[in-house]
Amino acid sequence: MDQGNTAFLLIAAALVLLMTPGLAFFYGGLVKAKSVISMMMLSFGAMGLIGVLWVLYGYAITFSNAGVGDYVGIDGWFGIDLSQLGLQGAFNEATGGDITTAYPTLAFAAFQATFAIITVALISGAIADRAKFGAWMVFAGVWATVVYFPVASWVFNFTVTDGSITDGGWIAYGVGANDFAGGTAVHINAGAAALALALVLGKRVNFAKGVHKPHNPPFVLLGAGLLWFGWFGFNAGSELAADGIAAVAFLNTIAAPAAAILGWLIVEKIKDGKPTSVGAASGAVAGLVAITPACNILTPFWAIVLGILVGAICAVAIDLKFKLGFDDSLDVVGIHLVGGLIGTLYIGLLGNNVGLFFGFGGEQLGKQAIAAFAVLIYSFVLSYIIGLIIEKTMGFRVKNEDEIAGIDTVVHGEEGYILMEETR
Repeated sequence: MDQGNTAFLLIAAALVLLMTPGLAFFYGGLVKAKSVISMMMLSFGAMGLIGVLWVLYGYAITFSNAGVGDYVGIDGWFGIDLSQLGLQGAFNEATGGDITTAYPTLAFAAFQATFAIITVALISGAIADRAKFGAWMVFAGVWATVVYFPVASWVFNFTVTDGSITDGGWIAYGVGANDFAGGTAVHINAGAAALALALVLGKRVNFAKGVHKPHNPPFVLLGAGLLWFGWFGFNAGSELAADGIAAVAFLNTIAAPAAAILGWLIVEKIKDGKPTSVGAASGAVAGLVAITPACNILTPFWAIVLGILVGAICAVAIDLKFKLGFDDSLDVVGIHLVGGLIGTLYIGLLGNNVGLFFGFGGEQLGKQAIAAFAVLIYSFVLSYIIGLIIEKTMGFRVKNEDEIAGIDTVVHGEEGYILMEETR
């Protein structure tokens, strides 16, 4: 066991876990004042539920391999290692002094748990102001089980021998797509699910451009800052070692979002007349999303180019919901789905030693496209089915009068802001 790499991985896990409270602030500031608690609770509810499910069986599904432990399933597609239920096998390894790898399995399991949590929480931005908390929790548990855990296994579960992938999920091993930290498994996956739920729940009351304005831009900026800070663990930590590739990923996690802020603000100034704080925060997140799959394989210069492009494109993409008639409340589709697609496909064009523009042909671009659209379709279809079943049975959406009155008091019995007159 390498104690340095183990410490690196544990710190990265803590950083990524911080991203979900950061997301709660980011989303919380974007909604109405009377929905802020509800919005933040969707993220914290995901932390509780998905954290438990990951320990019980999520890791056992995501990182199961034929011939290892008590495996049952179809190798590369869907399986479960019964010996890792409750992380029992990993616990036995950690406490029995039988660690033969660079880090304990429990450290890796903790790191990947934070990915599962943030992915589910991301979806909640599409259903702001109108979703029942209980229905969301049911969706989150089912979605993680049948969508996230299998997709993460396709992308993140692989074996590397002498620098080459020799076994694993069908996207990483079979297709050979490069997704270093989750452009497909996290962002496209969550973005497609968000689109599905936006269609299932329908539009908010009085949905129109300019009506639902962020109630607390400082919260949005704080949330974006926490997300950016945690994202260093997300991207650099995915190398699983404190080495040169981790340094590349770390630097690119500065370069791309920094450039994306500029790209977003330029387009916003042209389109709407003023650069806004919410635009700067959204641009940073768009850049972080796009660099996620590509942070290991781009030079810093091309990371900057990616950031400018994705910031500009996502600033336009967030208005598609008004033209196409769906209410993705907090732009999960416009930022995470669109940004994830751009970052994933960009590798096939400008990835170092694989990109089309560097004379390596279009093979890698094809691999990236297969991975991106396979995850998009799988996630959208299953998310729509799960959401529709919940809507038709227990109901997913609150009543219109409850939405108007304020979902915080109706669902949670709390208010985000209680202003009292000072008494003398």
